[in-house]
Amino acid sequence: MSRSGDAPGLRFAILGSGSTGNAAVIAAGDTHILLDCGFSLTETEYRLHRLGMDIESLAAILITHEHSDHVGGLGPVARRSGLPVWMTAGTRAAIGDRAGVLSKVRTFSPHLAFEIGDLCIEPFPVPHDAREPAQFVFGDGLHRLGFVTDVGSTTTVMEQALTGCDALVLECNHDIGMLERGNYPPSLKARILSPHGHLDNATAARLLARLETGRLQHLVAAHLSQRNNRPELARTALAEALGDDPDWLDVADADIGLDWREVVPRPI
Repeated sequence: MSRSGDAPGLRFAILGSGSTGNAAVIAAGDTHILLDCGFSLTETEYRLHRLGMDIESLAAILITHEHSDHVGGLGPVARRSGLPVWMTAGTRAAIGDRAGVLSKVRTFSPHLAFEIGDLCIEPFPVPHDAREPAQFVFGDGLHRLGFVTDVGSTTTVMEQALTGCDALVLECNHDIGMLERGNYPPSLKARILSPHGHLDNATAARLLARLETGRLQHLVAAHLSQRNNRPELARTALAEALGDDPDWLDVADADIGLDWREVVPRPI
């Protein structure tokens, strides 16, 4: 896929990221897609308006997995918009009737790339306690954005997919010490800490250190636990992995999200 030099490049924004709801907008050219749909219809419309958008601006909804903080608003948003909804067959089966009638479901394999408008989407399977979860690398023909949240451990497949990205959104769910000292019940702590749970700051940093990051323009820590993490801890862990200043790193907020970030073409 090629992109005209006059068309807008690869860019992204996050409506919110955390256990209360997750959604992001990924865009290239004239194509805008909603990645996950974890907020109510009213809240999704409000958060899109903050970004200068409305539902009618979107081309599709893309779902990572079936957990409620990622699909809680899917049914109403899909029916209000009439948009096609893309997900793996396993995710579709796991959602079942929870989202009500979804008239335009498109399934994809987590091992095969596909396109939606001006966006090339490279899914990859991840270890998480869901039926058939996937995370993604998005491209516009020139640049690549890696987006990975809701994974319990790292894999070679994940590393191969994410290396060499121009922008990266990376889960930093918790600080292990804070989680272990916190008041979550033991069963929930065990789930979060399991190989199919969520990435802690240190594991996310080790993954980052194994990637080729020479092209990286944007790095965003995402899906932070409001009880078991702090933004400065996530920033410090990722910055140490890069050997860089933590001040340039972004953190996606559960309520505020993250405003538009654009991948800027590099000089030839």
